[in-house]
Amino acid sequence: MPYSLSPFSDIHLDEQLLSHLLAEHHASTLPSLQRLWAYYRNPALNAPSNPLAPASTTLPRRRPRLAQETGLPPRFAGAAQGASVSRLSDDRAPTLSKEIVIENDIAWRIHAMVDVMFGRPISIVSTARSPETRRAVEQLLDRVFESSGGGALLHDAALLGAVYGGVDLLLRADDLFTVKPARTPSSAAAHALEHAHLARLELLDPTRAVPLLSQHDYRTLDALILHYERETPELDRAPLQSTLAAIASRLGHTPRPATRKRAPVVEIHSATHRQVYDDHKLVDDAPNPLRILPVVHIQNISQPFHHLGLSEVEPLIPLQDELNTRLSDRAARVTMQSFRMYLAKGVESFGQTPVAPGSVFSTDNPDASIATIGGDAHSPSEDAHIEEIREALDKISSVTPVAAGVLRAKLGNLSSEAALRITLLGMLAKTQRKHITYGRGLSQLCALILHAFHESGLFPTDPRDRAVRIVWPEPLPQSEPDRLNTALLKAQLGVPKDRILAELGYTPTDPGLT
Repeated sequence: MPYSLSPFSDIHLDEQLLSHLLAEHHASTLPSLQRLWAYYRNPALNAPSNPLAPASTTLPRRRPRLAQETGLPPRFAGAAQGASVSRLSDDRAPTLSKEIVIENDIAWRIHAMVDVMFGRPISIVSTARSPETRRAVEQLLDRVFESSGGGALLHDAALLGAVYGGVDLLLRADDLFTVKPARTPSSAAAHALEHAHLARLELLDPTRAVPLLSQHDYRTLDALILHYERETPELDRAPLQSTLAAIASRLGHTPRPATRKRAPVVEIHSATHRQVYDDHKLVDDAPNPLRILPVVHIQNISQPFHHLGLSEVEPLIPLQDELNTRLSDRAARVTMQSFRMYLAKGVESFGQTPVAPGSVFSTDNPDASIATIGGDAHSPSEDAHIEEIREALDKISSVTPVAAGVLRAKLGNLSSEAALRITLLGMLAKTQRKHITYGRGLSQLCALILHAFHESGLFPTDPRDRAVRIVWPEPLPQSEPDRLNTALLKAQLGVPKDRILAELGYTPTDPGLT
């Protein structure tokens, strides 16, 4: 069924351009994004089970391959026999594989960055002109974020941004326009707060989001296209598969279970319209009541003249491959050299008695001897090379093992806090750069939320009162006395009490707080 894209003529989106965008995304963008996620997550690539395998026969279990094994040299997958990893069958893979060691040094670095960014809750401070409006705006935004996931939403956004280089957030606020506005302006804030859950923030997977950039500015989105597949309740049983399943069942084999059918879904969001195609059928076609694109794009680290920012995973992939290669080489060497072998001359019963502690061999031959062969030997160059690879990973990612609790840095005679700041200087500097991009994106998202409540009539605001300021917590942990002293200094400077209590983890309604 052809797409009916006439509502998007203002942005010159037609069926031909839509097909080109989807094809280009699947051909070039999607494989690179999937590679980044595979190196971060390093999932096990389990091979499908054999549909004709006897149910009662116990087959040897094949070790599941990990995603990062694709970066190892061919010699670890039977290169001597001229076979690559992708061409090996399930039965040959276990016999041709050598010792393989995979140490994922990417995931814990990404997690450390996310924990430093959103390890503690942020504060959204309104810059509206009146105190009443500021209080109402902050309460409304806090309620919308909490109903959409709160801290978990921000954690997921930072994780996707660190892996892919950017992330998109979609505001679904159509349900706001089904609620009648408050009767009086004085009750608008409380009325909007009751219906804040109707505005939902949805985190978009970059592998599904296809941006249509403006012809005049690469930083501006004309539309965002979501393309993904959903599982249907129907089972996918092809005629050939059904025949093979019947034959396998008669022969006493366990047939391969049927899979569920998948239907493609295409969502198109623009500033004026929204369309949803489910299994090539138009199921939703409505104008956009916000009259602006309800999508906010956040770059992980800004990259000039590119829609996506810089990924934290991409520069680490070559070093991760080199580290896994050297660790696997060392494992193979240890396996071959750690077991001692013995060459016995003139000892008649040596081959009949196993070599074990307490074993005694006797002979009348004066020329008899037992020589030891093998044994693991120290390799300084190998250890130095692996250590240099780890240091290169530290420099490129700006995340040292200290962030994971491994105290290998030389702190010297500095105080603990100063030494920790110097050791984590690169990570703190990168976090400050992310505060700029994520702070700008969160500010735009807050303005979009307030615009939606204004257009629905639930909470009218002036555009000048929709600006907010993001207050980031201290990235390094502080002792309780330091936190309390900082709170007292802020109170003396005139910082509102509610904001100070929120930073300390309290609420004004807690017992004992006045």
